[in-house]
Amino acid sequence: MERSTGSASRDRAVGADRLARVGGAVEEVYRKSSYKYDSIEQAFPKADPGLEPFGSDVLIQLKSAPTHSSGGIALVSESRETDQWNMQVGKVIAFGPVVFCNRETLKNWPEGKWCDIGDFVRVPKYGGDRWWVEAPGSLDGKAMFVLFNDLDLKGRVPADKVLDMIAYI
Repeated sequence: MERSTGSASRDRAVGADRLARVGGAVEEVYRKSSYKYDSIEQAFPKADPGLEPFGSDVLIQLKSAPTHSSGGIALVSESRETDQWNMQVGKVIAFGPVVFCNRETLKNWPEGKWCDIGDFVRVPKYGGDRWWVEAPGSLDGKAMFVLFNDLDLKGRVPADKVLDMIAYI
């Protein structure tokens, strides 16, 4: 490759090996933390939410914040609480009587239900009506529930991805 001494005509080509090294470094910077759950039951402890939803509301139990990273590092309570309030993955617990229905005719939507009780879904980070309940035997003794309108659900999460998904930034 010929190089000119003039700054305007310098060769600015970057080799493929250099791009691969830089790309690897960028991936390292943006790698997410990973958390450790022993089971689905640990992420979603049994708890009584204390209510049945009305109208078009869907009752969701949010995934509990983990106590340790996958590397075994204990997470402090402030970090866990932030994780819990930012959690966007939940388990469908109950439906209000007109979920997935046309609000004027009360007939089922032509495309049917978007999810079923027991499915895992992604929900918005903000909004909904959130509350804690006691969950004896859980990681921290409590579980968080939230009510969302059926139109606010974002998508179904495959069961094999639930424990690994970190759906917030």
